[in-house]
Amino acid sequence: MAEPKRDSGAWMRLATIASVLTAGTMVAMKTVAFVMTGSTAMLGSLLDSILDMTASVVNMFAVRYSLTDADEEHRFGHGKAESIGALAQGALISGSAVFLAWESAARLTGPEPVQASNLGIAVMVISIALTLGLVMFQRFVVAKSGSVAISADLLHYSGDLLMNAGVILALVLSSMFGLHAADPIIGLLIAAWLLRGAWNIVNSSFAQLMDRELPEDERTRIQAAALAIDEVRAVHDLRTRQSGLSVFIQVHVELDGHLSLYRAHVIADMVEMEVQNIHPGAEVFVHLDPAGAEDLADMYDRVTSAELDELQPDSKQQSA
Repeated sequence: MAEPKRDSGAWMRLATIASVLTAGTMVAMKTVAFVMTGSTAMLGSLLDSILDMTASVVNMFAVRYSLTDADEEHRFGHGKAESIGALAQGALISGSAVFLAWESAARLTGPEPVQASNLGIAVMVISIALTLGLVMFQRFVVAKSGSVAISADLLHYSGDLLMNAGVILALVLSSMFGLHAADPIIGLLIAAWLLRGAWNIVNSSFAQLMDRELPEDERTRIQAAALAIDEVRAVHDLRTRQSGLSVFIQVHVELDGHLSLYRAHVIADMVEMEVQNIHPGAEVFVHLDPAGAEDLADMYDRVTSAELDELQPDSKQQSA
């Protein structure tokens, strides 16, 4: 395993442990706060923290498995375990959002005053401080690794910052200004935020599981890097995909057909190194073609098809 991947893996493991510890602390605090306040918005925040902790535990095991080295049964590694873990997070978040929306809508018809709002506000301020520290650390890890699983965690913990601020607003409006309907209304807004986050997580995970190509700007950079080698005449059939931390790139390059096998191999290594400057640690597969071979193959196919078209009427007449 390449050195950058080892470093990224260590940071990813540490990020998952930090997520579990942070979520566990917030679940304990918000459970007490919900029992004391009875706030729907607080219930929504508690549900989100419970699911954050569950998702973070799933994430921790998924990330650990995804970082396992390739073996005889998994030649391309175990990176997709990350995406499967992220899909599980998306499902959990969606379920909590639906439950919270149902509970908030029911309370809109008969909003109740919030109790012990000062305790609730204090708990939410502490939660914001813990979440902010975790989000900053996760951003650092995502910048180093590009992990979809850590990105999923980052997405909902970033949402938690807004959510926690919303809970504080609901507590203030209900307890100090008598606007008791603010609590379930903010609960509905939190549910909508959760659904939006779940959609983004599922979409990103599905892209990796379905081997979606890398973004077009990255593909353009890869092609330019290959063409920057003097003896490369053309580039075609570029295929890319990502699986966890691993990026796989396949590219066909055209060379002078009279080059020696040794020289062609050296050029292929040069192309591989140039591409890995863009994606360090990527698995790069370079296929060598003699220049013009693809055009000749296309021309052969067209000529063959045309000849067959001409022969078909004669064949029909003979059979008649």
